[in-house]
Amino acid sequence: MAVTETAAVETGRDFIRDIVAADLAAGRHRSVVTRFPPEPNGYLHIGHAKSICLNFGIAEEFGGRCHLRFDDTNPTKEEQEYIDAIERDVRWLGFDWGGHLYHASDYFEQLYEWAEYLIREGKAYVDDQSPHDMRATRGTLTEPGTNSPYRERSVAENLDLFRRMRAGEFPNGARVLRAKIDMASGNINLRDPTLYRILHAKHPRTGTTWSIYPSYDFAHGQSDAIEQITHSICTLEFADHRPLYDWFIENLPVPSQPHQYEFARLNLTYTVLSKRVLTGLVREGHVSGWDDPRMPTISGIRRRGYTPEALRNFCAAIGASKTNGIIELAMLEHYVREDLNRKAQRAMAVLRALRVIIDNYPEGLVEHLQVVNNPENPSAGSRDVVFSRELYIEQDDFREDPPKKFFRLSPGREVRLRGGYFIKCAHVVKDATGAITEVHCTYDPETRSGNAPDGRKVKATIHWVSADHAVDAEVRLYENLFLKEDPNAVEEGKTFLDNLNPNSLEVLHNCKLERALAKAEAGDRFQFERLGYFCVDPDTTSERLVFNRTVALRDTWAKIESRNRANGS
Repeated sequence: MAVTETAAVETGRDFIRDIVAADLAAGRHRSVVTRFPPEPNGYLHIGHAKSICLNFGIAEEFGGRCHLRFDDTNPTKEEQEYIDAIERDVRWLGFDWGGHLYHASDYFEQLYEWAEYLIREGKAYVDDQSPHDMRATRGTLTEPGTNSPYRERSVAENLDLFRRMRAGEFPNGARVLRAKIDMASGNINLRDPTLYRILHAKHPRTGTTWSIYPSYDFAHGQSDAIEQITHSICTLEFADHRPLYDWFIENLPVPSQPHQYEFARLNLTYTVLSKRVLTGLVREGHVSGWDDPRMPTISGIRRRGYTPEALRNFCAAIGASKTNGIIELAMLEHYVREDLNRKAQRAMAVLRALRVIIDNYPEGLVEHLQVVNNPENPSAGSRDVVFSRELYIEQDDFREDPPKKFFRLSPGREVRLRGGYFIKCAHVVKDATGAITEVHCTYDPETRSGNAPDGRKVKATIHWVSADHAVDAEVRLYENLFLKEDPNAVEEGKTFLDNLNPNSLEVLHNCKLERALAKAEAGDRFQFERLGYFCVDPDTTSERLVFNRTVALRDTWAKIESRNRANGS
């Protein structure tokens, strides 16, 4: 979906909301209870943001509640760090679970009792096959599986072995508990799936109490039933698991019978949302951490400067559908710009500085100009900007030999300084290598605030910073982490790493910022005039300002210059 198509989207309506509304109207449920059930084995990413907005949003819209539940059934991959980060991210997005924070581990004892119930009903058995043999006998998509040689064990033997598994008598991988369903089923998930495996590992919440842990499929649906979830919402890859979800619900004495609904997961161009790949990028040092601003994690997005409102608006616009597709990254950036355009205070910053000396400006004179903070928000007021004889401008705003359609500063050409005066280039100073070190100009004192009394016009307005009053800063410019539009399509013989963008981060030092930014704090967002939206990074200290570029402004000149290069002009 392109940005231009978003106007046609009716936000707040989708097939899941239609189902919920119909259920309430028909009296199938008196109230709505949803849940967001992340596994605490990594940080949340923007795909999770879509699910968070959907589950919490539906509960809010229909006067129900949404639970936050950690499906913590694999202690070898789960950490308290991830749990804390998930709670922080959900809150940052603007949602609150109130008193409804749960964990699958809260139900371990109940799940164990239900496993014994299946054994007593002849619907589960302990299998001694090795993992290799189990895979070999499971069959394929076109061929049925074959029964385990241990499938017909007696109830008494299965109960004895299962209880000994719980007691920690056997090593990892020695045995599993499997449901007895149908090894010839066309749905591989129904071919006697694993319910419990032996795992001697310390759990973040239960410690070493357990030597066996339930599978995700076994714990998930039953946790929904215990919590009286009315609408179990998940992504399309779990559609094939729904028959198993329903089998457990139908064959166990659960207190409620929730139904599973699937929607299309979020896929973004130039973005990988595989938790396995993201974990690898962190552990192998390809990024600085889970909150690296190049990462599609919620923590990385937050650090980069995205707002929760922008993410919520984006998720509302794309809605929930039944078919997978790819959303343009430009659409997400559109919502970020739209939100920041209304909120972000303007500031002037020069990232690649070129010194300008105004020869006819009185030495020692300092003027204080009033500049509007945000033209989109009159209540934001104005700020004091210092003007003096020596300034910094962007190197790209000057050309000694300008090409066609370049209207910025060049010899003999006049431009407007944002909120200041008209200046005209007189001559330049170069160093021994021929590089320009200074641009000497004259100014028209009658053009203060950017208007000429005689009505003459200039074709360009550029930003600037007073050289004597500038604040130094480090600025980090981010590009896409992956080069290909669809980085998930990995060519044979290659990995995701082959598609990493070597220029995804550029660090600029000694950038010159207007003095009002000296007191900026981590998380503060600004629009640097003509350059883009920037956010103060947590690395900032009282001695060192650090800014991240959140998203660039549209740069029409860059498009023109690129076109000129392509045409050889």
